[in-house]
Parts: sequence; C-alpha cells; structure tokens
Amino acid sequence: MGMVGGMESWEDADWVVDELVHAGPEHLDPEFVAGFDAKQGHPDPGPDVAALRARGLDRSARVVDLGAGTGRFALAAAREFGEVTAVDVSPAMVDRLRAAATAAGLSNLTCVRAGFLSHRHTGRPLDAVYTRHALHQLPDFWKAMALHRIAAMLRPGGVLRLRDLIFDFRPAEAPEVLRAWMAGAAADGSRGYTRQDYAEHLRTEFSTFRWLLEPMLEAAGFEIADASWQGRIYGTYTCVRR
Repeated sequence: MGMVGGMESWEDADWVVDELVHAGPEHLDPEFVAGFDAKQGHPDPGPDVAALRARGLDRSARVVDLGAGTGRFALAAAREFGEVTAVDVSPAMVDRLRAAATAAGLSNLTCVRAGFLSHRHTGRPLDAVYTRHALHQLPDFWKAMALHRIAAMLRPGGVLRLRDLIFDFRPAEAPEVLRAWMAGAAADGSRGYTRQDYAEHLRTEFSTFRWLLEPMLEAAGFEIADASWQGRIYGTYTCVRR
C-alpha cells in the first residue's frame, strides 16, 4: 500500500469508521438541509476568508472545505481564491451546494461527496483547508487520523482554519459552563439550536476538550498560530503546517 503523509495508506481497511454513521442523520434529510442556513444563523464567512488572505492566500490558492454543508464558506472562498473543493458526506448538502455554485457561475468550485477520512486529494499540495463544526462528528482517535490526513494534503506553510465546538474548560467545570450554554439556546428550532439540540449533541456527538485537541494538532504537524473562544464552547484555530 502507498503512503499518506508518512503513514501507510489505510483508508480502505475494514477497520475504518463509516463517516456516514457519524454525520448526523438529519444532514441526509433534504428538508433539514433546506432550512440549515437559518438554523445555523447564516454565519458570516468573511472573517475566515480574511484570515486566509492574511496568511498570504491569493487568486492562485487551492483550498478545500471539509464538511462544507450548504457552502457558505466555499461559495465566498471561490470568489477570492483560485480553486476551491467543497467536500461533504451528505448527498443533499452536495446537491444544494452544486446548484448554488452553478447559479453563481463559480466554475472554480468543485463539489465532492466524501469526508475527513475518505476525501482523496490529487495534484499539487493545498494552500489551505477549512472546516467548520464538522470535525466533532468523529471520535478523538479518528479526529487525530483526520488531522494527519489534512496535514498530508497541505504544503509546508499551508493553513488549517478550524472552527468547532471545542471545550475550553476542565471536567469539573462542565456542569456550570454547559448550564450557561444551554440557557442561551433558541426557543424556535427552525431559527437556531434548542436546548434539546445541545443535549443531543453532548450525548451523541464527539466534541472534545481544548487540552486534548491541541496535542492532536501538534502531533499532526501543525503550529497553532491563533486560537480564540466564544463562551468557552466555540473554538476557532488558525494553524500552520510545519
């Protein structure tokens, strides 16, 4: 078998997790996808595009968006950078994004159905990888494997821009911090995430602590250039591949 980033290629082994199982069944539902942007609160991709531009990316840059969803970042990035590939495990998400790219005339945006562990990058190394609120679909072992794959796709000096639910507290603080988080939940599930959504996330998905994720990033070959938090729940990282 070949090598990926210094590791033996393993993506087709029978012990590899099925990413569709961890994608959340709602993301496979076209009706849910149709209301996804409203539920997410129409997040502004501008700061993420600006963060990549600040790292030297220009019209020649190649960028991959892993877990692209409906493509708010991917569509904006395709207007700024040379080649953008939007990757998502949900066929409903990919179909919606592909239609949006066609409607916008963005011929430099390619849509692919795959995930962190199955997307196969070809050609010259990437300049940046972006992912928002998707890595938590994988347990920590698979997060670490995914980060190694991402590093292997990037050129030295390439950028990983990561946003996710990443917990900036210790276990003993969890009840207090999570109680405050849930108190701010939306009442209308079509316009935001409810307390029930948050509880389900904690029970069934795999958000991790900051003090576990950061060693994974470093072990994968990244230097953490910047990290910031919202409410000790939502982390944003800019990482540079060594």
